[in-house]
Amino acid sequence: MVQVDGVWRHIHIKFLYDERMQTTLGRQSGQVEYHHTNGELSLLRIERAGMGIRRVRVANLPPEVPDRRLRDVMAAYGDVRHITEDQWVKEYRYPVSNGIRVVEMGLTKPIPSRLTIEGNRVLISYEGQPKTCYWCNAPGHQFQDCPDR
Repeated sequence: MVQVDGVWRHIHIKFLYDERMQTTLGRQSGQVEYHHTNGELSLLRIERAGMGIRRVRVANLPPEVPDRRLRDVMAAYGDVRHITEDQWVKEYRYPVSNGIRVVEMGLTKPIPSRLTIEGNRVLISYEGQPKTCYWCNAPGHQFQDCPDR
């Protein structure tokens, strides 16, 4: 499907099959030139729609693992803007971390529900995250329905 959003000057191309979309995006390497009939040249950015900026919660990562290591791992999934520590209720007199790090990033591809960082199995969650199994990391089912368990 091709959809034109004239107000924002965006053209949306929607695919039924993920593998076709990935192939098309891969061929274009994120940018393509468009030659207008008047001779003007425009560089068009091509990206997967709907990913955008997300607040990714990372649980079970020990505090001794530095943020720079987390940044390196998360960079495989997009542009990491900054990392903060989540805190217990903000009304506490003193700020106390709850052990969850929040990575604000521009996603370029989905992140599985678990990753291993410096030998630690961490739980990843964010709004709009595709369903993946915590046990086997395969898409389409969750831990309780995993055929590999």
